This record gives sequence, C-alpha cells and structure tokens, in this order.
Amino acid sequence: MALKVLSALDTAKTQWYHFKAIIIAGMGLFTDAYDLFCIPPIMRLLGRIYYNNRQPNDTVFNNDDDNFVIPALVITALVGFPLLGTVLGQLLFGRLGDLVGRRRVYGLSLMVMVLSSIGCGFSICTSPTCVLVSLVFFRFLLGVGIGGDYPLSATIMSEFANKRTRGSFIAAVFSMQGFGILASSIVTIVVCAVFNFESKPDPKKATPDEADIAWRLILMLGAIPAAMTYYWRMMMPETARYTALVELNVNQAAKDMEKVLAVSLSQIAEDEPDLLSVGQNPASSYPFFSKEFLRLHGRDLFSCAANWFLVDVVFYSSNLFQSQIYKRYIDQKYPKYEVNLYQDALHVAELQAIVTICSTIPGYWFSVFFIDRIGRRKIQMMGFFVMALVYFSLGIPYSHWATNTDVGFMVLYGLTFFFANFGPNTTTFIVPAELFPARFRSTCHGISGASGKVGALIGSIGFLWAARDQNGKDKKTKEIKGSLIGLGVVCILGLVVTYLFTPETRGRSLEENEIENENGNEQHA
Repeated sequence: MALKVLSALDTAKTQWYHFKAIIIAGMGLFTDAYDLFCIPPIMRLLGRIYYNNRQPNDTVFNNDDDNFVIPALVITALVGFPLLGTVLGQLLFGRLGDLVGRRRVYGLSLMVMVLSSIGCGFSICTSPTCVLVSLVFFRFLLGVGIGGDYPLSATIMSEFANKRTRGSFIAAVFSMQGFGILASSIVTIVVCAVFNFESKPDPKKATPDEADIAWRLILMLGAIPAAMTYYWRMMMPETARYTALVELNVNQAAKDMEKVLAVSLSQIAEDEPDLLSVGQNPASSYPFFSKEFLRLHGRDLFSCAANWFLVDVVFYSSNLFQSQIYKRYIDQKYPKYEVNLYQDALHVAELQAIVTICSTIPGYWFSVFFIDRIGRRKIQMMGFFVMALVYFSLGIPYSHWATNTDVGFMVLYGLTFFFANFGPNTTTFIVPAELFPARFRSTCHGISGASGKVGALIGSIGFLWAARDQNGKDKKTKEIKGSLIGLGVVCILGLVVTYLFTPETRGRSLEENEIENENGNEQHA
C-alpha cells in the first residue's frame, strides 16, 4: 500500500508551489540554453575581433575571402568542450543526486553555472590564443554545471508533481530552454545595437578595441536569471520520495510536504511506517551495478539513452550551426565588408530569434499542453517521423535549395525545431525521470542525458566538418545534402527504437511505473 504522503503528492491539486518549482527548476535549463545557443552570433564577433587578417593599407575588398573566418578547429573546441563538460556533469551530479540527495547538490550545480558564466566573460588576455583557451576552459566548467542541472531538475519536478499533470510540469521546466534561446538573441541584439550606436565602426577598417567587451557582456548577462533563483533552491525541501524511499525517513517526508501541500500533518503522516514498503524489502535492495538492475531496468535505460542520443545528434547539429546553414541568407543580403561586426552578429541573432519564436517555443508548449493527453510515446514517435520527412525533403532536393533560398526552405527548417520540441527533444527529458526507482532515478536520468550529449557532440562537430570544404562549392553542396539525409535516417532509427523499447508512463504514479516496468522487463528477460 502506498504511503499517505506519496498518495497526497500524486492526487494533489495544482498549487502555487508547483508553478514556483517550475520557475526555480526551469532557470537552470534557461541558463543552459542561453549559454549554449548564444555562441552562433558570438562566433561572428570573435571572427571579426581575433581573425581580422587585413592590413591597414589594403584597398581591395573581396566578400568571398577567408577574412573573419574562425578556423574549424577553434569552433570545434568552443562547441565540443562545453558538451564534454555536460556529459561529465550529468554523470557526476546525477549519481550524487541519488547518493546524497537532490537538494544537497542542486545549489552546487547552479553555482558552477553562474560562476563559470562570469568566468567566460573574464577570459584573460586579449591575444587570440590566450583568450580562446581561457574561454574554452570556462565553457567546459559551464558544461559541468549545465549537465548537473538536467537530472536534478527533472527528478525534483517529477517527484513533486501529481500524476495527472506530471508530464506537463516537467515539460514546462524543459520549455524554459526556449525562452533561454530567445533571451540570448534579445540580449545579443540589444548589446550589439548599443555598441553600434555608440561607435559605428567602419567594416573596412580595424576592429575597435571596445568590441572585445561586447561578447564578454553577452556571456556574463546569462548568469543573472540563474543567480536570482539560488536562494529559492536552497529553501526547497528535499523531495518526499527521496526522504521516504531512499533515506527511509517517512516522518520527515510528511513534515516537509506539510508545508508544500498546505495540508495538516495528521492527513499525510503514517501511524506506524512499514519499512518493508519503503525500501527495506531485500528483493528491492539490489545495487545499481548489479545483474538484477540490468534485468529489471536495463531495457528501459537502453531505451532512454538511445533515444536521447539519436535526437541530440539531430537537434544539436541543427541548432549550434544554424548561423552556418543560414549564412547565405545573411551574407547575400549583407556582404561582410558592408556591415560592421555588431550588425553582423545582430543579423544572426535576429534570424535565431525568428526561428525560436515561430517554431522552437511553440513546439515546447504544444508538448506542455498535449503530453498528458496524447502520451509520451506517441508524441516521441510522431516527432521522429515528421522530422525524418522534413530532413528528407530538405536533403534529397538540396541542390535546388542551395540555389533557391526561398521561404519554403525556411519553413521546412523551422518545422524540424517545432517537431523536435513537440516530440523527442522534450519527451527524452521527461521519460527517464518517470521510469526508474527513486534510489536510481537521478543516476539513470544522468546516464540518459550524457548519452544524449555524446550524440550532440557527434552531430554538431560532424555537421561542422561536413559543411566545411576547401575544394569548391559543388562538393560543399554534396556534403550538406548527405548530412541532411543522414539526419533523416537517424530520425527513422529513433522512431524504431521508440516503438520497440519505450513504455508509456502517462497517468501512473512513479511507483506504479516502477512496478509495471519491472514486471514487463522480467517477461522480456
């Protein structure tokens, strides 16, 4: 029989505390998106500041030259090391969340994010090598903090939510990423507009020294929203499920939830807590590294990790390099020697904001609205399927799209973001927080997320090298075409893995999901 405090959580009406938890947990995801996706416009600034190879007496300006172009190895480091840090953070903080408690390490991951964001802005020196090495170091630490926030935020929200709207609450936390992407674009636009208004630099002359402040300011401003929530994170009680099911302190769980649920202690306290029902049963005492865990939960962990890996291959290859994919839209209209560095970064941020407003944010909120109506599994399969169709529509006739940069291409590309977020990008964040026992929940979410970031690393860097070509336009078009078709194939593979391995978790308590999936996996064993 379920504990009273857990039953109260599962049946609780939506309260102010739920929305407060969404904001507190969501700010970490907000900062995650802000810091990862402010890089495309910042790369434009860095290229103008540190890779301006022209001499003062040059009089010939060729818009197709390689001036202001950041070497591929440098971009690889700027993108790759934060993702490596995220992998480490998800594994480390995910495990700590189960070993010492969600709340105890929740504030630590946030502080790592805040301090490393500030550190990015204070990257020492002004020489290209020194600045970029320092920036890569701090962005690696930033990735560690971001990675830690994923399993902790998802687990905390899932353990506080009621079973009827749990999916919507976790999706709402994740949807803060969309606002983080939009905020990074808005901040970039404002900062660049202010600097441009004050200095109005000539794009054909040397880059002004004050430009080195602009990109640092953009990075540091991303730390403010997360820093503002630190106090409230520290004031959150430990989740009742961790306290009752892992620490086996049912009375303390009831006392903590008395404040959260605004109910009397007598309604949720146990008269005589039965420790066999809350984790002392020898059959339920197997460790994480055991054959028993693999037999009962290995299938689910594979499903979560594989799907997250596959969707991030697709999602990050599109997001992180959308300025590279869209550069023909910008460069054809705004040749680089006719716009200064602030205008150049501003145009990239504007494009990113348009895509975010028109497709990314709506996709997130479609998931929030429909996740508990349609179910995780169906939404994930639908998202993978539609994304595959869109990528095939982009890739197979790419020779046409390469020379016809019309609205149709932009609509198709925007649909990939919509159905990623109204699809597997959101559901892969939700499902690992619902499938596993409380004592393994944060760890398994961290492993699943780390697998995803390995996919992000492969997708983003692989797409970068596929799109970069030194031998001419025709081969470049061919490589991008192959990459887009390959992304479509990855989506089909995600659809197959979801159909074969992913269970539905909608409408059941976390404990019911655990029992249901243990029984199902025993039958498959």
